[in-house]
Amino acid sequence: MPLAVRYVVGVAVLVFAYGTVVHVVQLLLPQFGPQLALPGWLAVYFASLTLWDPLAALLLAARRLEGLALGCAVLATDAAANWYANYVLDPASGITPGRIGHAVITALAVALVALFPWLKPWLVRSNGRR
Repeated sequence: MPLAVRYVVGVAVLVFAYGTVVHVVQLLLPQFGPQLALPGWLAVYFASLTLWDPLAALLLAARRLEGLALGCAVLATDAAANWYANYVLDPASGITPGRIGHAVITALAVALVALFPWLKPWLVRSNGRR
């Protein structure tokens, strides 16, 4: 595996590990969570990231193609959920910490989805094939 691929996969693993920590802290210490009242479905989605983020990290660390696909899905849906929370539910105007976070998550989602075709040949499917 080329060094550049290792670097990108390593950064993705760190991003999902960080996401795991953030979502666990928000779940266990609500004062660090969103300051908005979230609809039940959105709260359940954000709580579910305590499962999906570490799973994506572990699968990517194991060089599994499923980890890359899951990572893309997690980041894309996380960006969409954060958009909804920050632009539909949040009455604040201008730049807020949540909107900055949304921009970062969106950039990460776009980057990982864009890199998918380049990374795919270097990862292994669950059946052991490339």
